[in-house]
Amino acid sequence: MLAIYIIGGIIALVLIVGMFLPRKVHVARSVTIKAKPEDIFPHINDLKNFVVWSPWSERDPNMEQRFSGSDSGVGAVYSWSGNKKVRTGVMTITESQENKRVNTSLDFGKMGVAQASWIIEEKEDATKLIWTMDTDMGAGPIGRYFGLTMDKAVGGDYEHGLNKLKAMVESK
Repeated sequence: MLAIYIIGGIIALVLIVGMFLPRKVHVARSVTIKAKPEDIFPHINDLKNFVVWSPWSERDPNMEQRFSGSDSGVGAVYSWSGNKKVRTGVMTITESQENKRVNTSLDFGKMGVAQASWIIEEKEDATKLIWTMDTDMGAGPIGRYFGLTMDKAVGGDYEHGLNKLKAMVESK
């Protein structure tokens, strides 16, 4: 009987602690590219160009990809369906400021929604590109525990993609 109380207490403690974990998650990575903003912008404003350097494209070469809406900028839509490493989702450009930033909404179906941005900062002889993601992990403690892993999980992918883009742009 004591074991049941101990197990129940541990479960209650885990749930209570989970309720105090952050609900909002922010992931950000950046890279400095020796190029002008106008050399980088087409690679983030046109989702057909994004998939070329996307870190997820190489994880499932057989991934089904569809493009709809605008060719680039606001209203451009990219949807995908793939293996367990890439799953399914829809990315829509919601804001585009030429050579400054691109904002997107992400819908991962049952996995949830998020917002992502690419922010371009011009430097003296290079350009800093920042890739961010913001999401709400919900009111439940399980989602909030999962949120603790998001920076490490998504951040590595962001770094990989940004480095691919850097190599691509700098080689031109």
